[in-house]
Amino acid sequence: MCYFGPMVNYSNLHYETLKHVIDKGHAPENHYLAERLNATEQEIEKGLKALQDYHGIVLHPNEPKVWAIHPFSMAPTNFLVESRRGKWWGNCAWCSLGIAALLNEDLTIKTSLGAHGDPITIHLRDGKITERDLLIHFPIPMKNAWDNVIYTCSTMLIFEDEKQIDLWCERHNITKGDVQPINHIWEFSKKWYGNHLDPEWRKWTKKEATSIFREFDLTHNIWSLESDQGRF
Repeated sequence: MCYFGPMVNYSNLHYETLKHVIDKGHAPENHYLAERLNATEQEIEKGLKALQDYHGIVLHPNEPKVWAIHPFSMAPTNFLVESRRGKWWGNCAWCSLGIAALLNEDLTIKTSLGAHGDPITIHLRDGKITERDLLIHFPIPMKNAWDNVIYTCSTMLIFEDEKQIDLWCERHNITKGDVQPINHIWEFSKKWYGNHLDPEWRKWTKKEATSIFREFDLTHNIWSLESDQGRF
């Protein structure tokens, strides 16, 4: 375990941040994390920067403040997840289902088709999606996902059919990627995000990620990581 102070490591810093987001709807201030982990704010800042390098969070470019902790965004997005406990922004279609997996309760996901089409509401009731005919488009290769993960997430959108996806790709000059049924990605998201609130959380390695992709038959070249060395 890598420590950034006597009490600060990847796992507990990730856990305290994520739990606060779920409970309060926003990221904790660094002084709050320092109090929770019996650390200095300087140790927290060091830990946050290291956690970003570990692909556990995304910080604002000019300050040690959480911008995203997947599957949650701290800034407005095209995906609003709402349950009886509150409201949160998801980074993308996949992340929004990840939020649903973490909350594990009835909720809605409000978005729009292709981020500029008709508004749509996705309902999860008793662990099942009502709107099962929808599709999710994944245009960015996973091997490049973390080159600019905010952009990557912004392109993972909901559509009604492949014709809409084809027109969207042509309009925005974005190469078509993999297309998956929303229900399949829901099942995948439960596995992918299932350990994110574990106090002993650690990031998936590329080898583990590739194994999970294969488990859910995500075999399009979009999902290829090319190497099994390092973390996803």
